[in-house]
Amino acid sequence: MKTLLNIIWLVFGGLWLALGYFLAGVICCVLIVTIPWGIASFRIAAYTLWPFGRMVVDKPGGNGVFSLLGNVIWLLVAGIWIAVGHVATAIAMAATIIGIPLAIANLKLIPVSLMPLGKQIVPSSTPFVSTYR
Repeated sequence: MKTLLNIIWLVFGGLWLALGYFLAGVICCVLIVTIPWGIASFRIAAYTLWPFGRMVVDKPGGNGVFSLLGNVIWLLVAGIWIAVGHVATAIAMAATIIGIPLAIANLKLIPVSLMPLGKQIVPSSTPFVSTYR
């Protein structure tokens, strides 16, 4: 079931969202000072391509002052715009019955799009739900 949902997700919006994260990562890596945000953006791009069967959790010891400061900077520079992209894509996906689970998964990507530092992506125990814990 998770493979089917991932394929549908990829075709109907996941690819475009992942390309947005990838573009943000490239821009961050070009600006050298923002390489940590670029790495986080690449990690989220991979997660956005294939989200079902994986989930985002806090890194052990990853919620320090530097992560908080970095997340605030990310929020102001790119996080808000990517979150708006998630909301717009979720609205479009929710227009059909098949797209409702994809829209819910898309909305669950918003917290990590706003605050990506100090997070890691792990396999989930529930194979058909993309969750944020």
